[in-house]
Amino acid sequence: MPSAQAVSRSAPQGTPVTGPQAWYGAELAKRRDEWCHTWSTAEVAEIEAAVTGVLASNRPIIDITHAHFPLPTISRRLADARRYLLAGPGLFLFRGLPVDSWSMEQAATAFWGLGTHLGEACSQNGKGHVLGHVTNLGLDYRDPETRGYQTNARLPYHTDSSDIVGLLCLRTARAGGLSSVVSSTTLYNEVLRRRPDLLPVLMQPFYRTRWGEIPEGKQPWASVPVFMPHQGRIIAHYVRSAIRKGQLLEGVPPLTSAQNEALDFLDRLAEDPSIHLDMTFEPGDIQLVCNHSTLHSRTAYEDDPDPTRRRHLLRLWLACDDGPALPAWMTESYEGKTRNGRPNGIQVPGVPFKAPLVAE
Repeated sequence: MPSAQAVSRSAPQGTPVTGPQAWYGAELAKRRDEWCHTWSTAEVAEIEAAVTGVLASNRPIIDITHAHFPLPTISRRLADARRYLLAGPGLFLFRGLPVDSWSMEQAATAFWGLGTHLGEACSQNGKGHVLGHVTNLGLDYRDPETRGYQTNARLPYHTDSSDIVGLLCLRTARAGGLSSVVSSTTLYNEVLRRRPDLLPVLMQPFYRTRWGEIPEGKQPWASVPVFMPHQGRIIAHYVRSAIRKGQLLEGVPPLTSAQNEALDFLDRLAEDPSIHLDMTFEPGDIQLVCNHSTLHSRTAYEDDPDPTRRRHLLRLWLACDDGPALPAWMTESYEGKTRNGRPNGIQVPGVPFKAPLVAE
């Protein structure tokens, strides 16, 4: 795997930002060997041996650390992928885990164990889930406190609240549910090139809902820009649905016409097939993306009528001590901090962490 350049090179404000985070989908698709790896038979056996060892110890998933999940040969590959995620283009795809022959406990243990070699699991919601289930719970995405992963609705390009988000595909949808990733650095450059008048708007704070999942000392809403130049990189954070639903909260100022125009333009750019990268997603795939340098999306999907065959992904939000430097917007205004100062996901006072094996 080619080594990723550690730090992006940025020109003075008003000129495009260069470096490994600035890529176009068509170009990155030609470099697939950099960001996609299919597990070998020996590697699958190594993962299964680690799973067997952990399950024999009866150790709860939430208590598993990388020391409990030894990967003598795979650990180096995971370290390379981690560098590519945090210091390079910001995405990676592992393929070929035999999830069809595994129980839910085996799949969850394997995913969690691999994740311990990449970062520290963070809570993903107000329930304290450090192992998440992305599946349709029959909820309405229009509800102010419903999040998209709980529905089968289309999820426009967005970021999550951690350094890395990982998804393990257990089952695909009957139709739809396709995944795409786009470089937020490239989006910044394209706004600068095509509509420079809108770039200052996207670098000012937008108010967004916290979905009723309010960390200690925080308001029901957060205020954070979409684009945040910081120490040679463009750090991005964007959830259009959270901005839209934030408009329902008392104390949140209404969006201006310039803000709506800027967000509409950003969405159109992300949808441009020459800019984003479409990724197929099959059972046994693990998709990893860095939230600070990419946005990801999913098309709407149709489930199989049989509940046991419905689309189902497991999710991890991971904090990485060696992640890129972040502006205070990310760890003071919007998110909290881990003990090492990284974004800590969604932590609600008094809610303990848990790793459920069923969606709830």
